Amino acid sequence: MEHRNEARPRDAAHAAPQAARLPRPKLHVTLAATPSEILAAQKLRWRVFADELGARLPSRVPGVDRDIYDPYCDHLIVRDEANGRIVGTYRILPPEQARKIGNYYSESEFDLTRLAHLRPHIVEIGRSCIDPDYRTGATIALLWSGLARYMREHGHEYLIGCASIGMQDGGHNAVGIFQALADHMAPPEYRVFPRHALPLDRIGASASPEIPPLLKGYMRAGAWICGEPAWDPDFNTADLLLLLPMGRVESRYSKHFMERQN
Repeated sequence: MEHRNEARPRDAAHAAPQAARLPRPKLHVTLAATPSEILAAQKLRWRVFADELGARLPSRVPGVDRDIYDPYCDHLIVRDEANGRIVGTYRILPPEQARKIGNYYSESEFDLTRLAHLRPHIVEIGRSCIDPDYRTGATIALLWSGLARYMREHGHEYLIGCASIGMQDGGHNAVGIFQALADHMAPPEYRVFPRHALPLDRIGASASPEIPPLLKGYMRAGAWICGEPAWDPDFNTADLLLLLPMGRVESRYSKHFMERQN
């Protein structure tokens, strides 16, 4: 999930869908199986996050979004088989790999102490993005179906990730979204605490907040918002930590994505 709204970096998969400009795409979702596929996904991330959205990415290789977490992650990719392009991606950090590196990416933004008892069962997702030519509901659904299959096949019980909201308007939309989704707050025992909290008391809420499509999808699937938003200066976003217990995913919703996968 580490997911950003129309201009939310680290998760541009949920950007406003656009009509695909390429003829007859033939999309397929799978895990990257070779270093070249992972590199293509990292280049896509750079084009979306750095070139399109202006994020400051601390990569040592120009044009490649790569950090210390990448070698520990599985990389979900959507490929257009009609032309070989990798057009969508999600980065997946399973619990056994999180133990090896020592933490989850989201711990740089949130204190996850209250989720400690869930760590053996938590998968963290993030860095999701889609090529501008392929920002359709079908591509988003394929990414979701790939995640659902991954969770099912490995027996993982919880998804976490940062849903990010652009701050180009000064944060008014982000505050409005947080207030509008108050009914989706996690129980107190699952609350997390931002290390650099967004100053909610100093930012007026938008009267008509625009909730990103992917965030709406998480809410429909049964995800909880685990606390107040953090501010990420590198991406200039307000980030919400989401927790999705797979047991809360409604059977009809899960079936929808499984059918897309098949």
